[in-house]
Amino acid sequence: MSDTKRTAAENDVRTTLLKLNARAWGIALGLLFGSGLFLATILLVVRGGAEVGPHLNLLGMFLPGYRVSVAGAFVGFAYLFVIGYAIGRLIGSVYNAMARSD
Repeated sequence: MSDTKRTAAENDVRTTLLKLNARAWGIALGLLFGSGLFLATILLVVRGGAEVGPHLNLLGMFLPGYRVSVAGAFVGFAYLFVIGYAIGRLIGSVYNAMARSD
């Protein structure tokens, strides 16, 4: 009977230690993706020039409202925060499901 208790306790500890916080992963990836685009956009705006960020400006096709401008940097941050949050939640949830399946 003590072997059964030990294995149950070990399983509880293992499950607790292996579990990821999906919300934390979502927030972390959202901030990483959003701030990356924000910084890239602001750097291009500050650098200036005749044609500011033609390649980055193509993101406007996928992210309506995004432009290489100061306002576009905030719009892009919001979009990529949501996308990064969704990807982080998905990674955490899939990992937790796979860790639980053992």
